[in-house]
This record gives sequence, structure tokens and C-alpha cells, in this order.
Amino acid sequence: MLFSFSRVTELTGGVVIRVQRLGDETRNAMKPNGMGPGMAWPESQVVQSQQTNGMRERETASDSQRLKRRPSSDDGNMGLPVVQNSSVSAGLGGLKVPGKDAISFAAVLRSRNKISDALALYDSILESEPQNVEAHVGKGICLQSQSLPRQAFESFANALRLDAQNACALTQCGVLYKEEGHLLEAAEAYRKALMADPTYKAASENLAIVLTDLGTSLKLSGHVQEGLAKYYDALKADSRYAPAYYNLGVVYSEMMQYDMALNCYEKAAVHRPMYAEAYCNMGVIYKNRGDLDAAIACYERCLAVSPNFEIAKNNMAIALTDLGTKVKIEGDIHQGVAYYKKALLYNWHYADAMYNLGVAYGELLKFDMAVVMYELALHFNPHCAEACNNLGVIYKDRDNLDKAVECYQMALQIKPNFSQSLNNLGVVYTVQGKMDSAASMIEKAILANPSYAEAYNNLGVLHRDAGNIPLAIDAYERCLLIDPDSRNAGQNRLLAMNYIYEGDDDKLYNAHRDWGKRFNRLYPEFTSWSNPKERDRPLTIGYISPDYFTHSVSYFIEAPLVHHDYTNYHIVVYSAVVKTDAKTQRFKENVLKKGGKWREAYGIDEKKVAGMVREDKIDILVELTGHTANNRLGVMACRPAPVQATWIGYPNTTGLSTIDYRFTDALADPPNTTQKHAEELIRLPGCFLCYTPSPETGPVVPTPALSNGFVTFGSFNNLAKITPRVLRVWARILCKVPSSRLVVKCKPFCCDSVREGFLTKLEELGVESLRVDLLPLILLNHDHMQAYSLMDISLDTFPYAGTTTTCESLYMGVPCITMAGKVHAHNVGVTLLHQVGLANLVVKTEDDYVDKAVELASNVPSLANLRLGLREKMLKSYLCDGPKFVRGLEEKFRQLWHRYCDGGDVPVETTKDAENEAHFSRSASTTGDVVTDMPMKEVGAAAPVPNAVAVVTPTPSPTSTLSTTEGNSLSETRTKSQKRSPSSLDQPSQLAHSPAP
Repeated sequence: MLFSFSRVTELTGGVVIRVQRLGDETRNAMKPNGMGPGMAWPESQVVQSQQTNGMRERETASDSQRLKRRPSSDDGNMGLPVVQNSSVSAGLGGLKVPGKDAISFAAVLRSRNKISDALALYDSILESEPQNVEAHVGKGICLQSQSLPRQAFESFANALRLDAQNACALTQCGVLYKEEGHLLEAAEAYRKALMADPTYKAASENLAIVLTDLGTSLKLSGHVQEGLAKYYDALKADSRYAPAYYNLGVVYSEMMQYDMALNCYEKAAVHRPMYAEAYCNMGVIYKNRGDLDAAIACYERCLAVSPNFEIAKNNMAIALTDLGTKVKIEGDIHQGVAYYKKALLYNWHYADAMYNLGVAYGELLKFDMAVVMYELALHFNPHCAEACNNLGVIYKDRDNLDKAVECYQMALQIKPNFSQSLNNLGVVYTVQGKMDSAASMIEKAILANPSYAEAYNNLGVLHRDAGNIPLAIDAYERCLLIDPDSRNAGQNRLLAMNYIYEGDDDKLYNAHRDWGKRFNRLYPEFTSWSNPKERDRPLTIGYISPDYFTHSVSYFIEAPLVHHDYTNYHIVVYSAVVKTDAKTQRFKENVLKKGGKWREAYGIDEKKVAGMVREDKIDILVELTGHTANNRLGVMACRPAPVQATWIGYPNTTGLSTIDYRFTDALADPPNTTQKHAEELIRLPGCFLCYTPSPETGPVVPTPALSNGFVTFGSFNNLAKITPRVLRVWARILCKVPSSRLVVKCKPFCCDSVREGFLTKLEELGVESLRVDLLPLILLNHDHMQAYSLMDISLDTFPYAGTTTTCESLYMGVPCITMAGKVHAHNVGVTLLHQVGLANLVVKTEDDYVDKAVELASNVPSLANLRLGLREKMLKSYLCDGPKFVRGLEEKFRQLWHRYCDGGDVPVETTKDAENEAHFSRSASTTGDVVTDMPMKEVGAAAPVPNAVAVVTPTPSPTSTLSTTEGNSLSETRTKSQKRSPSSLDQPSQLAHSPAP
């Protein structure tokens, strides 16, 4: 089955941007000021952050500048105006300072932070010269330094009473206003200072600072345009003021005018080369534009300036995680892993990088590492439902269903409407046969996400398992309406149509052909090969399949792998097995021992596998899966080999124009068949299958009717094959043999509602439920085979007959009744029964089917005799003659190769050849004791395919488990894309990237 487990799609968040605010700072006196939510850092904190890196932003105006009234060529002593014709004595350690030097000396004391001495000197000057403006200003600055703003303001006011145009006093008043939070008054004071002296730098710088603060206040109160205007006014006052450019960049970013924002950030960085925040915000813009290289370069510049800037380190981790996902999607998964690891160097607790590492390790089949990364992601982000979901997929693939359920339920505790985990929980319940619970979960997934295509696919599988094919097809088609390219739903629909197709029209062929045309367009097709066209050289044969484990197909591919002539036929096996077991290992060891090659293909892109096939110079490539689970038809679509064929795994055409041949025989597909195929039919001698029984079957037991006193009919085919038509025929048989019973085994019978529905249908047809035994799936192969001891006669299904179940039934001594039809799926039982000499159990009509069953049931001694000898007869038949079968197969390979070497114009077989094959097959067994049939597993049964995360390979166990009997794919949704949280601009928030899956 093709099931889909889900993981989440990308989660993208908005950018959080902070505006710088200057608080109580000026260019002259600065002290820390707190930041409110959403506020930019005060200028003081910007300065402090720069100082931690050994740098300081542009120096404030010097004290000498602040005391200077106007530039003058007469200024001396550090450029300060001096007081003329005065003599001042200061009590500074007995030192007397001449009047003309007192002002300069006071300035020196202030510059050396000897504020008390400077203040005493200013007081001394003012005692003798109360009209000295410079002394009033200097005294005010000293008082301001001692946090005495009122006294400082009084000194500045005294200076202004003496000189109303004193730029320094006006500027210092502005500083005091700003420190008290009176920004408008501060701005007015700075403007007056500039009117008095347009060249006074301290005034222009401090005006820029306060206008920037005003702009930020306006912006935060919702008046964005007025705030922008203030920022531009700030730049008019001081065109080099970097924070104004920076805050303009923040506002333009919020307005999504990113080009303008970048321009402003770049100007901020030009005027302040150590402006770490500007580089950081530039990086966020580039990152959100998808230019990850530019973003990373900006973060590197930021961290070069400020190595401990946590926001930039977090954003760097985010960008590197994004870059890792980008290169992984492009095909370089190892480089992606390297970027994820590098991201953790910048932020070692970044959960999304750990999560994405988990996804990557899963794709690399390193499931233990994937589990570790998901667990770490959960530790650092307990709300990461995606990690819980993906852990569930891994545990499910490891057959630890209880742990998988626990993980999915944990994910749903975090996100109750998490559609992927709802879907995946439904998948597990479906695998367990808990149909009611599965339906509830999948329906909830659809309710949570009505456009969730995979959930509709899984709903279709659920209906198919429950035997309701029309509803299954409807669900698949609803999935395809949402996602026309859904491979799972498209192939599941084709498979489901086989259950009800009688061969009366070309509807099923057209459906396959349409699918094939669409699918072929997705893959580039090779048109030339370097294989030497030498007719009789040793050929290289490739077999590609996911079913080299205890699975229905494995019983029919074992003979070729064991009995090929490895000298003349070099065998290369491409194994796409999801979960290996002891049988996988046995196949591999045998192939390698005989000189063949075993290539692992699971988890590798189909185009890359096609490249492997070309490298191996495969002459004839045979795929064994068709439209059943985990197929590799994408490899065949690339046509990597000059000759390609399909065989065993699917009872119909693939629909692909790139597959040349389909192996069958003259009984499964008679020469006069009207069924159409995209491939040319190649009829193998005798039978198109060779069965190798499991060594775990156990002995044949006597027919149970001898001890029971009644005959038991039975079927172990899956419920989808037991159509209403089949059930009606079986009911007729039970009614005609009143003492008989019916035993049916299939996975959904562990669900009460399915059991009740099945029994209700039989009761409506006149069969009491007490006469029917319903068995659920039996996991161990030995126990499954011994369950055939419960039945005397096996009843085959139609129009989709059993294959593996029929072979198992015959091997356990239970004869099987089958009905011939118009199509291959209907006739598989026909060719199997002919091989073991039971052609008399092949019927053509429903009435004949009922009569044959009644006839068999009426002769228990004959059943008993047939049962005791049927296994030996089968082992001696062509059906189990591996060496003979493989010789016939190799002859066909050689004929196909000759045809290719000759240009492909010579037909491989004529109608007469096909008729001879039919005659040979029918005469293969002439003695036909009455035989009852036993149900078999459907060919192509496979485990569900996960969508994104690779599957764990369990260690082989001594007792292999029976695979499920379905060829559909359940879609497990694993979160494989990144998980993303928003990048942060100047604040410690994280940008995170995640996978669903």
C-alpha cells in the first residue's frame, strides 16, 4: 500500500524590528536608560556595547568646544577664550593662578575629573568677576557632572543673562532638558544654539540625537510618517548621525520597502563602521529575500565587530540552517548536514537545526542519529510537534507501533489539530487492522486540513482494506483532484480498479496508459547505450524490487536468483527493501556467493538509481513490482537499459512506454486475449511463475473434515478481493452444503465493525453467522501456514484471483477452486492449477464454481487422499522446478537480446508459438484429482512507504514475519521541510527552520 505519514510544511514568521532610541543621552553626558518593549537601544547602550569591543562610537563634543562661545583666531590655551585683565587667586594647595590662566586651568581640572577643584576655581573666578560668562558655563558643567541639574541650570541661565547668544550655554541647557525627558524643549535649545553659532558641532550633534528620539516616540505611538520626518530632520542637523539612518532602515523594513531600508542601513554602517546592529538587520533582509550568501556575509561582518552579539549569532544559525536545507533540496545532502552542524556552532541549543539534522539523517538512513537529533530538538523545544511526529514514523518503520502511537499522541497534545500526526496515527491503526480508529483519525486529519491530499489517499486505502472498492477509488480521485501528481493515489487507484475489472472494455488500460504518459514526462529518457550488440556474449541482467524480504514476490524471485547460470548471465540485484529481514540477507549472500552484485537502492533518488544501472551496463532490466508499494517505476521511466521488462508483482500493464515487455504465459494471457498492454507480452514456457515454498511451513495435516464431520471452505485472500459477487457465490455454496462452515482470514477482521459488516452481508444471503469463522492477520509465517489446517477446500476470488495464497494452499495440501476470466488477474489461478495437475478445478461460470465446490465437499475420502499427496505433486511440477524454469527464462532473455541486436524488427513469438505454449501448459498435468484451494497472499504486498524520512532496517530474526497482503501505498507524512521562526533584528529572538515532515 502507498500510505503517507506527514510532517509539517515550512513555518515562516515575520521579522521583528527594533528602533534605536537615545533615551537620556547627549554627546556630553550619558548615562544608561532602560528600554521599553519594542524600543531601540538608547544611545548610551549603543556606546557601551561598542566599548565592550574595544571601540567607541563617534566621540562627543569636547568640553572645550562646549565652553567656546564662537570660533576665534584669538583663542588660546586649548582653544578656550580667556578672561582678559583679571587676577584670580585660588586656594588650591596654596597655588595662586593668574587671572588670565584661571579659566584654562579650570578646564584642565575638569578634563582630569577633578570636578570639586574645578568648581572651587570657577567660584573663585566668579567672586572676582561675576560677569565672566565662561566661568558660569564651566561651573554649570561641573554641577551637571555632580548630578545637580537645578544648580547647573541656574549657572547656564546666569551665562545666558550675560550673553543670550552663548551657544555652549544653550547647548548645555538642551542637555539638561533632555536628561529630564523634555525633548521638545531640548530641541528648541539646540536650535537656538545653532542660530547663535551655525558651526557649533555639539549643538548639531545633540539636536540630531534628540530629534531621533522624538521620531522614535512618534513612531511607537503610531505616527509613523511624523516619525520619519523627525529622522530626516535629525539628518539635516547632522548628516553623519548613524542611528538616524539605522532607525530609518527599521521603519522602511516595517513598511516592506526593503531597498530603502538596505540603503539606510548601509549609510549607517558607512558613518559608523562598527555598527553591529545595522549589519545584523541587513542580514535579516537578505535572508528573507532568499539571498542566504549575502545574509551570512552580513552576519559575519556583524560578528567580526561584536563577537558576542547573541542576536546575530542566532540569526547566523538560522541562515545556515536555511542554507543547509537549500543545498539538501538541490541534492547535496552531505553539505546540508555540514551547514546544520555549523549552525549549532553559533547557537548550540537551536532546536530547528537539530530537527533538520534529524530529517537529513533519516534520509541518509542513519536512523539512530535521526532519533538522537529529534530527541534533542524536543529537549530544547518541547513544543516541536514535528519532531514527535517524525520520531513516530521511525518507530513505526521499526515495527514498534506502541512507541509510534505514543509519539503521535504526544505531537497531538502539542498541536491537537496537527493533520500530519492525525493522519499518521490513522496509518498505524490501519496497519493494525483497527479500521474504526483509523477512520476516525484520518477523517479528523481531513477536517483539520481539507486540502490534505495524502489523507484522502489513506482514506482510500482504509476503504480498500475494508473491501469497499468504489469508496476507495472515490477517495483516491479526491486526492488527485487536490494533487494531480500524487504518485501514491494515482497508482493506488490503478491497483484498486483491478479488483472490479472484468475485462469488458478498455477503461482500465486507458487509465494505465494515461498515467504512464503523465509519469514518463517527469523523467528524462536515455536513447542510447554503450552495451556491445554481441548476440551471444554473456548478458548482464538487472532485477529491481523493494520486495526482497518475506513478501509475496520473494517466493517467486528466489528461483531465478538461485538457479541462474551466473557464468553466462551476470546478475545485478537492485534492492529497494524498506525493512530487511533474514530472507533479505539470505538472498544477498547467495547472489554475492555466485558472483553477482547486490546494489542498495532504497532511499536513493530514482534518477540516480538509473545512473547506477547505466554504470553497471545492464543489458536487460526487469522490474518486479508494477504499481504496488515502494515501486521504482521512475527508474524504468528513464530507460537506463536497452531492454526493459516487468514481471511478477502486478497483474496488469504498467502503462509505461519505456517498458518493452511483460512476462506472462499462455494460460494467464491466452493468445486470443483482448486485454491491452503498453508492453509486448512475452509468454514464458509453461508458467510465468516459479514458487519456492517457505521452510517455515510445517507439515501437512489430515483434512479436518475427517475429524470434524463437516467440510470447511476457506479463503485467506485480502478483503478487497472478496467482492459482493464473490460473497454471493460463496453463500450459494454454503447453502447447498448445509453442514459446511466457512473460515476467512484477513487483517481487518480484528476490527469489530468490519467483522459485523461481513457477517451481516452473509446473513442477508442466507448464511448464519455461527457458521463463519473470521480470523485476523497472523504475524508469524509458520502460524499463518498452519492456519490452512482449518480448511478442507480453498475458494479463490474473482475477478482478481489469488497468487501467493493459492500456492500456499496447494503446498499445504488444500485444493483450490478458481474461475477463468478475460484478463490476467482473473487467470492466475488457472495457470497455477494446470501446473500441479488440477485443471479440473478450473471453472468458467459461477454455476460451475458452485457445483465444483459441492462436488468436492461430497467426497471427503477423495479430499483426504488428495491432501496427503498434493505437496509432493506440487514440488515435482513445473511450478516448483527452479532449474527448468530458469532455463526457459534465460532462453527468453537471449531471444530478447537477439531481437535488440538485430534492430528489434524480428518478433519474438508468433501466434503459433503462443498456441504451442498454451497446449504445453494444459498438458503439463493430465491427472487431476479433486483439489481444494487455499487462499494466498496477494502478489505485491508491501509495507507502507514513508513520505520523507527513511525507514529503519531491523536486524533479521530467526522467524520471519508475514508481510501484509496489499500492494497499496499508505502516505505517512514525515516533516521534511524546514521549520522556520522569524529572524530577529536587534533583539534576542530566533529564526528557526524546520521538515513535516
